[in-house]
Amino acid sequence: MNLTSPSAGVRNPSRLVPAVGDPVSCLWHRLFRGTRLLRRAPDWERFAGEGWESRIMDEPVTDRLHRKQGRSIGRRVFEDGADRLSVYLKRHYKLPWVHGVLATLFPNGAWSPGLQEWHHLTWAAQQGFPVPRPVAAGQMVGPGFRLQGFLAVEELHGMLPLHEAVPLAAAQLDAESFQRWKRGLTRELARLSRELHRRKVFHKDLYFCHFYIAEAHTRTVPAEWVNRVVMIDLHRLAKHTVTAPWWQVKDLAQLLYSSDVPGVTARDRVRFWKLYRSAWPGRPPGGWILPFVRWKWSLYERHHRRHAGAK
Repeated sequence: MNLTSPSAGVRNPSRLVPAVGDPVSCLWHRLFRGTRLLRRAPDWERFAGEGWESRIMDEPVTDRLHRKQGRSIGRRVFEDGADRLSVYLKRHYKLPWVHGVLATLFPNGAWSPGLQEWHHLTWAAQQGFPVPRPVAAGQMVGPGFRLQGFLAVEELHGMLPLHEAVPLAAAQLDAESFQRWKRGLTRELARLSRELHRRKVFHKDLYFCHFYIAEAHTRTVPAEWVNRVVMIDLHRLAKHTVTAPWWQVKDLAQLLYSSDVPGVTARDRVRFWKLYRSAWPGRPPGGWILPFVRWKWSLYERHHRRHAGAK
């Protein structure tokens, strides 16, 4: 399975329209004039306006702008009459020249992080994973071997990351309700992790902050948790067959490390492990993996303490 295949499709509401701006020029044109590879959802152009592809890398954001090492992310609210489209716009202004060379030689490949994440998100949606809706993505190649890219993902309105949601639920629910709340949430986290890993696909940033739930669900116990936990930041998502155990250990260690928030106990972590293994198709992961998960978790802890001490 190629997670970054340009032919990847999605189910509603993230269905694609035919690709626009696909490279058809010769190598000489790409090298000296440049080219674009673009993807967008059906409603994108209505909000972004005519000529969006020429100004998207300079489009001002509405708020929440963060810049770092040649890339930026910010919230952009588009309006069309009474309708609004709020997205998080991720942009990479300077990508490795090697990727620029590859994008020039093989212009139909996804060589920018934004376009890669578009394909990861559409693949995940096809597989039934709850993920944000990607609304536009693309890469700009040349002139020369210059490479830039972007991704626009619809905002998760009224939702919170788990590292904020779990302590909030602990403060708002009575003790018995909170225990039932955690059991349901843990079951869904185990299901999502298992469904990824049984496909030999790994998130590689499987932290609490990359799972979102509705803020309203911190005040009540949902009758059903399935598909109510949304995974974000799939830019590193990849399939690994030969090295699957290593990436499985890393994913689980990241989840273990990031679960150190008020309200999460050792019993919750044991419950997660049992649920993670319980419905595994075929032979479930053996207990041998746990020592490696703990070892990797200890490395994350050590790195955090060293980083905190250096500040």
